Amino acid sequence: MDNRPIGVFDSGVGGLSVVKEIVRQLPQEDIIYFGDTAHLPYGPKTSQTIKRLVRDNIRFLLKKKVKAIILACHTASAFTLEEIREDNPIPIMGVIGPGAEEALRVTKNRRIGVIGTYGTIRSRAYAKELKRLEPEASVIEKPCPLFVPLVEEGWIKKEATRLIIREYLEPLRDEGIDTLILGCTHYPLLKEEIARVMGEVYLIDSARATVAQMRGILEGKNLLTRKEVSRHSFFVSDAPEKFARLGRIFLGKEIEKVEKVNAY
Repeated sequence: MDNRPIGVFDSGVGGLSVVKEIVRQLPQEDIIYFGDTAHLPYGPKTSQTIKRLVRDNIRFLLKKKVKAIILACHTASAFTLEEIREDNPIPIMGVIGPGAEEALRVTKNRRIGVIGTYGTIRSRAYAKELKRLEPEASVIEKPCPLFVPLVEEGWIKKEATRLIIREYLEPLRDEGIDTLILGCTHYPLLKEEIARVMGEVYLIDSARATVAQMRGILEGKNLLTRKEVSRHSFFVSDAPEKFARLGRIFLGKEIEKVEKVNAY
């Protein structure tokens, strides 16, 4: 038994979809979230800058005595995960590996689609991981840059959003994929509308797959808590009011307190 919290890091607000999954799958666990909102987006930054920022953010979470960390940022997962794991003794997970593994588990024809931001698609992180795990897999990638602002505007059910989803995804559906990885932590909020376009294509929520794997790791190491009541703490490096407003969209409830801190 271990009552220390689980740490979640993202460059912004998207990692709250991981928080929502932790609450669903591990409701007793305390959570400490850090959003590096002063430096988002990470995608256009150099790998050296990303690594420096992630190291600083991990250090902040370690000072909070977390027992495990999820890198909810796809860019951070792509560029820094292995290095961060080597440098730290606690379990640290990214969102790319679990999503890729889940996709390969459910696909029947090994034709897998990946959607994400320009940065994630440009990194080819999912394609590389899928090919590493299954060299015969066919991976079709598609950047969907408008999805993030649509989510952050709260335009989940708007007709304009449905039109944009169709514009992006109908060509991908016509490629004959049977599995689609939602390769951005904002995208699960659009899952219902994406499913309308993709039909019988299986949608992979990387946040859900990641938390499921983390649960298995914590169980195996006897690190799960037995507390009855959980606490969730939220920290950002800038714009706490905006984070709280967007947080309501992701979590479906108000975030009572968001604390601005200097993690560096």
